[in-house]
Amino acid sequence: MGSNGMTILMLQFLAIGLVFYFLIIRPQGKARKRAAEVLAAIKKGDEITTAGGVVGKVREVKDNLLVIESGSAQLVVERNRIVRVGDTTTPAILG
Repeated sequence: MGSNGMTILMLQFLAIGLVFYFLIIRPQGKARKRAAEVLAAIKKGDEITTAGGVVGKVREVKDNLLVIESGSAQLVVERNRIVRVGDTTTPAILG
């Protein structure tokens, strides 16, 4: 009789694990992949918003740095600090 209770307990743990995977882990992985695609596709002329709220237009794209123009100033911003490209918002889970 004790092994029957152990089987039910193991099935419950398995069910909880599946719920975590499909409701938490898998969606975060997809969002992270989508955010990486959006950030990798940034090109000259795109309008972006940084995590600090600076809005500007991309003037130059380097490896991991972007030179943006905001008003009359030019700023250098790390690519992973971008939260919006045009109308597309990147999930804030990169890090």
